[in-house]
Amino acid sequence: MNSIRASLERNPSTAMDEAPASTPAVDMPSVTWPRRRGLWHRLPISGKLALGVILLIALVAILAPVLALPDPNVGVAAHRLRGIGSPGHLLGTDGQGRDLLSRMIWGARPSLLTGLIPVLISTTLGTSIGITTGMAGRRLNAVVMRVLDVFYAFPAILLAIAVATVLGSGVSNAILALSIILIPPIARLAEAETRRVRTLDFMEAAEASGAGPLAIARRQVLPNVGPPILVYCTALIGLSIVYAAGLSFLGIGLRPPKAEWGLMISDLTQFMFTKPELAIVPAAAILVVSVAFSVLGDGLRDAFDVKLGAHQ
Repeated sequence: MNSIRASLERNPSTAMDEAPASTPAVDMPSVTWPRRRGLWHRLPISGKLALGVILLIALVAILAPVLALPDPNVGVAAHRLRGIGSPGHLLGTDGQGRDLLSRMIWGARPSLLTGLIPVLISTTLGTSIGITTGMAGRRLNAVVMRVLDVFYAFPAILLAIAVATVLGSGVSNAILALSIILIPPIARLAEAETRRVRTLDFMEAAEASGAGPLAIARRQVLPNVGPPILVYCTALIGLSIVYAAGLSFLGIGLRPPKAEWGLMISDLTQFMFTKPELAIVPAAAILVVSVAFSVLGDGLRDAFDVKLGAHQ
């Protein structure tokens, strides 16, 4: 210190040059924050397998026009009721000699569409209704919820049959009927989740900031109610496929001779005592797809549960 003071008195400009070097910096270990795993990594193995099955069936259905398949709507009378594994007919033939493998692949297209499109329509409308009523006042909420309760007075499949009967047979009418019956449960779920989110602290902060209802619904409510709705609607796709197959089975869905899994079961039930395995083929396809969507929904539920995903 004395040498620094003497140097400062002699030449203040060079005092700092003669000062002892500062303490060398200690190399601190770099901290790497753990990255949150993506949805695919949080999805359990069962959900990944279910998604793989769904994508495989969808891919085969999309590629149906380019596959070397017999005409699904034209049969050969001499080849009628061929069993599974027959030469040239891997899954056999129906009562009109039409190849069941070709009809299964072509029938996957309307079966998947009648399961997916109604859920998309009902999810859009039901979520909008649920969020609106959940953020609205008590009177509007009570009126809308009581109207939706009317739909719960009837079993969903019976209501779908009634609507489809009034509208008439056809794919578009079946999609409309299924969309109508799926709106109430989705709206009720969205309304309940919206009311839960409204009690959270960040909602009070958003309202205090002066944000409008539309901005709050889009930025605060929808991201929080979206995951439960997505999980529920994923399982609804399988249920919608079963309902659509039931409508076709009753003759108020897709019109013959088009290939559709429910319609195929209807055509093959008359041969249940002679060739029961033929009717099992489309029934097994409906079962596999519906279970796959249900398992995928369970997997998404686990994936969106952050605590459960972190624990696993």
